[in-house]
Amino acid sequence: MSRTSQVHLTRRERQIMDVVYRFGDVSIADVLAHIPDPPSYSAVRALVRLLEKKGHVQHKKDGVRYVYSATLSRDRAKKSAIEHLLQTFFDGSTELAVASLLSLSEQRLSSGELDRIAKTIDEARTN
Repeated sequence: MSRTSQVHLTRRERQIMDVVYRFGDVSIADVLAHIPDPPSYSAVRALVRLLEKKGHVQHKKDGVRYVYSATLSRDRAKKSAIEHLLQTFFDGSTELAVASLLSLSEQRLSSGELDRIAKTIDEARTN
């Protein structure tokens, strides 16, 4: 699966992938039960088939139904999406991305949150 295909998901495709990542192996009925304002069964089935064609999910037969699972771990998909975001909007600069995230915060970060961020930075220095 190409890196760009992972970040070009429609809202519905993202909702479906959220369900897949949350529950692991899912049926179409599971997806319908867990996405907001679900479309018809047929529409969800078509979207899941499209996600399979794009390489995001795979299926296996479980009795008379298909069960779908993600082809990448959530952590790997997150990493790929962040790499794409860094390249697209921040010229590959982690520093610019972090500065942007910190400036976007609508609330001031708590002392504990700042301490955890500082600890992460310190760990990055030693690695």
